[in-house]
Amino acid sequence: MPNSPSTADSHDAVALTDRTDDRPVYVIGGGPGGLAAAAALRARGVRAVVLEKSDRVGASWRGHYDRLRLHTTRRWSALPGLKMPRGFGRWVGRDDVVRYLEKYTEHHGLEVVTGVEATRIDPAPDGSGDWQLTATGGRVLRGRAVVVATGFNHTPRIPRWPGSETFTGELLHAAGYRNPAPYADRDVLVVGIGNTGAEIAADLAEGGASRVRIAVRTAPHIVRRSTAGVPAQAAGILIRHLPVWLVDRASGLLSRVASPDLGGRGLPRPTTGLYSRMKEGATPVQDVGLIAAVKAGRVTPVATVASFDQDTVVLADGTRLTPDAVITATGYDRALEPLLGHLDVLDGQGRPVTHGGRSPKGAPGLYFTGFTNPISGMLREIALDAEKIAKKVARASR
Repeated sequence: MPNSPSTADSHDAVALTDRTDDRPVYVIGGGPGGLAAAAALRARGVRAVVLEKSDRVGASWRGHYDRLRLHTTRRWSALPGLKMPRGFGRWVGRDDVVRYLEKYTEHHGLEVVTGVEATRIDPAPDGSGDWQLTATGGRVLRGRAVVVATGFNHTPRIPRWPGSETFTGELLHAAGYRNPAPYADRDVLVVGIGNTGAEIAADLAEGGASRVRIAVRTAPHIVRRSTAGVPAQAAGILIRHLPVWLVDRASGLLSRVASPDLGGRGLPRPTTGLYSRMKEGATPVQDVGLIAAVKAGRVTPVATVASFDQDTVVLADGTRLTPDAVITATGYDRALEPLLGHLDVLDGQGRPVTHGGRSPKGAPGLYFTGFTNPISGMLREIALDAEKIAKKVARASR
């Protein structure tokens, strides 16, 4: 293999692993989900080998925009076996997340092989119950189990709007946005008002763009990152155990107290409940500047995009705009079909049918982590998943 695995050993490991084991657990992806799973497995004496297609761990985090900070607290964002340093602050920035992942790999002595991409997963042909991985360079690898952790934000998705291919302005996905400097004194349209779109719009407004508009398909629930010092994540952890109707009612009352009505600015309050929307897959937007920017008129909500016409963007209400640049915060595809679409372990939207310590029916020893985005925090969920996966694999190994 092109790059040697890490050889550093953690003094805090619960158990030492036998690195000569030729049937390790293969973990696909060197982001938080994959590293957490590998560390939890190693702590139980199970050899885990992480396959990372890029040249370093935390590749997706390295590519995020400069302004990004976790929307979850430092305390509830740490992975198993290593706290995040206090010096990172309460809301950890992108660069510190990357530093943490590098330190995490070293601290736990994880075996990470970079520059190798798994391209297909199959049951071992001998019927042993093992798994066989096909990887770049003609490699065929065999493991007792596989953890798929290729990430929630895998492949940028830009809708195929009519005429978009002939748009004469700049059109890019949010994955290509880093900071507002290239957009100083320019007219920018941000498409999509999820957390990424809302934060980029605020960043552009604060960073000198001459005009910023944000195209909204459905008005989102906007929540404060913390209220009276209590982080929204704490409420997110609590509400997972409460009835949907109760959370909808309580969050509606809280929103009216904590957040201003922006209906007069083109961003009305949602007509459906917060938790009901979450059950449909819509994550609330944590405010890190959007409310103030909309109130001040520095970000203008507009209708969603319908089509493009040369230098013009046509909105669903018929409005025609001529922005210099269009940044699409329109989400990502999981892109799991080439890897394991033949195994009948994905739902109709290409998402794994299970996560954490449960394997899909008919695929024992195949696990998934990092493909959900709960309001209680993705990194917290990843940490919980890692422990569940490791416990299940260790039990099966015994």
